[in-house]
Amino acid sequence: MSNLKSQIYISNVKSTNVKVRAYQFSIKIIKFVNKLPSKRAFWVIGDQLIRSATSIGANMMEGQSSSSRREFIKYYEISLKSSNETKYWLSLLKDSFVELKNEIEILLKENEEISRMIASSILTLKNKNRY
Repeated sequence: MSNLKSQIYISNVKSTNVKVRAYQFSIKIIKFVNKLPSKRAFWVIGDQLIRSATSIGANMMEGQSSSSRREFIKYYEISLKSSNETKYWLSLLKDSFVELKNEIEILLKENEEISRMIASSILTLKNKNRY
């Protein structure tokens, strides 16, 4: 079993590994989108939400094979942008589908925590670049 998979299955405790958190968040988003009503507007928003949320972790994983620190940082910046887009879609759903408001607020909080972890990583990587 890969290191990432073993970290994901350890427990329900929140990981301090941003890649693990992003992966777990992707799974939560997929399960959440499956709860949305079968109406055109929710299909469109749900599709965009899945794309942006899963892109967070996918870009971090893709960044692992970067050929330079600069390229690695760029992938993390793309992940942060995807997290911002995810916030937009979740906020839109929260304001238009109040039945799942509490669940959406939990997802927004998790997205915010992941965003902060990514932003902190970017700042650390950029500061190391200067020395």
